[in-house]
Amino acid sequence: MAGNSFGKLFRITTFGESHGAAIGVVIDGFPSGIEINETLINQDLQRRKPGQSKLTTQRKENEEFQILSGVFEGKSLGTPIAVTILNADARSKDYEHLKETFRPSHADFTYEAKYGHRDYRGGGRSSARETAARVVAGAFAKMLLQQVGIEIVAYVSSVADVGATVSDQTVCLADVEKSLVRCPDENASSEMEKRIDSVRKDGDTLGGIVRCVARNVPAGLGEPVFDKLHAELGKAMLSINAVKGFEIGSGFASTKMRGSEHNDVFSSEGGKIITETNNSGGIQGGISNGMNITFNVAFKPVATIMQAQTSVNKDGDEVTLEGKGRHDPCVVPRAVPIVEAMTAIVLADYYLRNKTQQVG
Repeated sequence: MAGNSFGKLFRITTFGESHGAAIGVVIDGFPSGIEINETLINQDLQRRKPGQSKLTTQRKENEEFQILSGVFEGKSLGTPIAVTILNADARSKDYEHLKETFRPSHADFTYEAKYGHRDYRGGGRSSARETAARVVAGAFAKMLLQQVGIEIVAYVSSVADVGATVSDQTVCLADVEKSLVRCPDENASSEMEKRIDSVRKDGDTLGGIVRCVARNVPAGLGEPVFDKLHAELGKAMLSINAVKGFEIGSGFASTKMRGSEHNDVFSSEGGKIITETNNSGGIQGGISNGMNITFNVAFKPVATIMQAQTSVNKDGDEVTLEGKGRHDPCVVPRAVPIVEAMTAIVLADYYLRNKTQQVG
């Protein structure tokens, strides 16, 4: 099926289904001679994996990965890197009742309409299980970006109507990881936990927002017109399961501002040109301006709920469904490393593109 690859110079292709033998990714365009940090890969996989707490799906995956190619003596070869992750805890029997039925707000009907045949076990290819492969690719992208000092930190800024107050300038991975819901605002984090646990007991779900900050991104990354940097970031984020919105910088709030309020005035600091505000979110004209890149990603409530809902089967007959198996009451905390990964993949691709356009 088309649509399984992303990026141009740093290009990834993911493969596998939720209940298949394994999932994986092929990374093409990764430069040679870079030390491969398997600890980073494992760390990010552990942050994304299911079964982390009572607030997440209880599917148990160790996320053991195997690098099949492209690495020798601990360094990249410059050839395609292939990585697989085994599926160890799939329970396909939990999905037998969905073989002929379409779940509300899932991809069951649309996959059936497009392909005429689908893997109903855990959603098959449309499952969020696929994002583990993206996290692996993102870890490789981070290794490349670390060479030039680029740092990416994402965190949960809201769950339902509970919002957090966090500084984009100082937020760090250690503070994010202290929180069960990956929100570095202690008071908000505590309230988010209560809300998620409450809807879990009700058999319902919640959505929320992940905010991402990319620091030390050099000015000049991006392409004009159709390949604007923020457009590619938007595509990357909207390709993640359950994402319904993307806004960069001031986003929709800019519609309520005047130009005199919104304009980012240039000044000089220590010989470096900066902007005094960052309503642009670090990107102007589709090209990075050297300020922090900041954006928000909106996630809808998880579609699988443990409550009775009406639907139809393949024949159009009305049926009653109730969720079974193991599912997240709120996917947002586990989405944080996925947002980071896709951000890293985009920035790595544009960094390499920029290198090819520079002379001397």
